[in-house]
Amino acid sequence: MVNKTAAKTFQILALNKIASVGLNRFPAERYVTGTEIAEPDAILVRSHNMLEMHIPNTVLAIARAGAGTNNVPVKKMSERGVPVFNAPGANANAVKELVITGMLLASRNIVPALHFTASLKGDDATLHKLVEDGKKHYAGTELRGRTLGVIGLGAIGRLVADAAIGLGMNVIGFDPEITVDAAWSLPSQVKKAHSVEDLLKHSDFVSLHVPLLDATRNLINAQRVQAMKAGSVLLNFSRDAIVDNDAVLAGMESKHLRSYICDFPAQKLQGQPNVVALPHLGASTQEAEDNCAVMVAEQLRDYLEHGNIVNTVNFPNVSMPRESGFRMAIANSNVPNMLGQISTTLAAAGINIHNMMNKSRGEMAYTLVDTDSAIPAKLIAQIAAIPGVLMVRDLPLSKTA
Repeated sequence: MVNKTAAKTFQILALNKIASVGLNRFPAERYVTGTEIAEPDAILVRSHNMLEMHIPNTVLAIARAGAGTNNVPVKKMSERGVPVFNAPGANANAVKELVITGMLLASRNIVPALHFTASLKGDDATLHKLVEDGKKHYAGTELRGRTLGVIGLGAIGRLVADAAIGLGMNVIGFDPEITVDAAWSLPSQVKKAHSVEDLLKHSDFVSLHVPLLDATRNLINAQRVQAMKAGSVLLNFSRDAIVDNDAVLAGMESKHLRSYICDFPAQKLQGQPNVVALPHLGASTQEAEDNCAVMVAEQLRDYLEHGNIVNTVNFPNVSMPRESGFRMAIANSNVPNMLGQISTTLAAAGINIHNMMNKSRGEMAYTLVDTDSAIPAKLIAQIAAIPGVLMVRDLPLSKTA
């Protein structure tokens, strides 16, 4: 794909309602946003299922106003050289608060207690007697002194760990993929578990904060439920398929699980007395929606205008300050001698490279090249024709950028 971005007006298709505070980050003189754009330059999405959707060849980027991208055909976009942006951490506080709510719901038997009081009938004196007679059935436990196991120590997992420590809980964590920055920001009181099984064995509460991947599908299965501490509580505010619902029901039958608190209703879970299934409320706060919209709008604008990439699920992070009025962005398969071919092609055309940055991530590589002179369209097409090149964009500096 070849794209020329010389002071053009960008067309942004919004597949869901996106918070206006985010849409307002697109200057009206250079951006058009709408829900009926046939040939968009970029797509903004929240929950819309794009997996079977026809995505026009004009699309340069997709931005999900949230953390997960399971509703976006990431692999297909990677093959086209299209980055898929997300908003990691933008809804972290909202999810953290709901996880803490879930622990309190379970520990204090709030839901059955509410059902009990809602069923009472009579005058105040009768209600008082019924309450005093019945409340013993809903006595709970305190969180203080209990152990919370956190699987996945990304932005949400770290906030949950910190909040639990503030409530007086002991916290153990497991995340084999934890980054150095994440490790530095983790509270020092969090103890490291050596495996999922090690964490399950020692936790009164287990909270899951991992993405849905092949490796995490049914992460909590029958074998791992049996490894849990008897009477423990499982909380899932990540993705439904991370937990095997049949294993959960069997675990509650065997008393390994006391409660399952999740954000994903399912037919098998309906009517189960020790299951609390919320209607996917994790990021459903105005603050979280605003944060996500602002984050992805700013990331999308920086990419469309300058080629910079921050927070995608399929590209490396590449961000380079402008030192020249002429820039080219190239996405390609991560194969040997690609930079050499690009540099040689530019040199042969008499184009001097002012600055260059290249990074790779798995099978994808991405390069920004600033030059001292304009890059002719014929040369852009020549680079696009190099085997392995997926996308080339010409990004001359616009006066309105």
